[in-house]
Amino acid sequence: MTDQVRGGRRRRWWSAVAAVGMLAPAVVPPPGTGAWLSAILAALALTVAIRAWPAGRVSLSRAAGGLALLSLAADCVAVGKPGLALLWLPFEAAALLIVLERVVRHVPGPRVGVVGALVGTAAVLLPLRFTLHAPRTGLAESVFAASLAFFPVACATGVGLYLRSLDGRRARAVASARREQRLEVARDLHDFVAHEVTGIVLEAQAAQLGEGPSAVGAEEQRALLHRIEQAGLRALASMDRTVAALRGADGADTGEPPPTRPHGLADLPELVARFASMTAAAVALSLEDEVTGVLSPEAGDTAYRVVLEALTNVRRHAPRADRVEVSAGLTADRSVAVSVVDSGGAGGPAHDLETDAPARGGTGLAGLAERAGALGGTLDAGPYGPGWRVRCVLPAPRSADREAVRRP
Repeated sequence: MTDQVRGGRRRRWWSAVAAVGMLAPAVVPPPGTGAWLSAILAALALTVAIRAWPAGRVSLSRAAGGLALLSLAADCVAVGKPGLALLWLPFEAAALLIVLERVVRHVPGPRVGVVGALVGTAAVLLPLRFTLHAPRTGLAESVFAASLAFFPVACATGVGLYLRSLDGRRARAVASARREQRLEVARDLHDFVAHEVTGIVLEAQAAQLGEGPSAVGAEEQRALLHRIEQAGLRALASMDRTVAALRGADGADTGEPPPTRPHGLADLPELVARFASMTAAAVALSLEDEVTGVLSPEAGDTAYRVVLEALTNVRRHAPRADRVEVSAGLTADRSVAVSVVDSGGAGGPAHDLETDAPARGGTGLAGLAERAGALGGTLDAGPYGPGWRVRCVLPAPRSADREAVRRP
């Protein structure tokens, strides 16, 4: 049983207790018409104030609007001598104020103005039920009593508006967080799954270059199929984690890890080795020892994704490149620079950094440029020598912060 269901049951129980408590004194002789009318209205008001809404097809706006209309109609009815009827006046007044706060806070759209005005008017005019019909009170006393009632009504309205603004801010924050999480999932799909699928496609295309069964030897064929199998398994694992993250974003606690674990510069040798096994180009990696563990986890993951995206683009746009160089090192100002240079020709991986969408509609480099900029770094891509270069520079934390980054 969820907390919401348990809370709804508790509210129904307490509303029933409050209604019985309001009706019980009315049986004291002589009850009188005024006592019964005041007791019933107070019981209804407390029920609407305490109960969880909606209840079936009855929403909070309908219940509050009906209560306000009944209260205003009762103000026009002479209840005789106030007597015992005054016993229920504070309870009904307090219940109307609670209902007004709930209406202002929870009723959506334009209905909040109409229903809130009805409930507020009923709370302000409630004292007139007795002052207008009492023999020793008149218009002056009625205006004075309504004026006194206006202050708590204004306070209840203000509290409702304040809580409504907090609820709206919280809802916008949750929606923004969910949108950011889904964008992160989309980036993970692009960065990791697309990388593996691109490798699978290129391996399959390479296998079709031969003209007969003997074009590819048995050993080479087994190695090719093994690489395709491993790439497919990695893509499936990334998709499984992505689906688990999406389910978690919708409120289901799956207990699964996030879409992809954070990577860093220490993971570059494995990435480059995997890329080298799936391409005919000569691949070289230059990784300085000083850069490992220097960046923050978020910056390290960004650097890894830049290399991953650049290698994926080499596969897509520069298949004839015969050399690919990946490097990561410190700059003169102690920042970390990672770069991927290929020899596929300046027209090879021809994609604009702003759109990154010439042929396949990708948005990897543009998104990574924004991510690097948010971390205080830069990312640029363009012709370099006989080919193309993608270079990202990320600031390293200060020495005092660097020790905190390295601690587990």
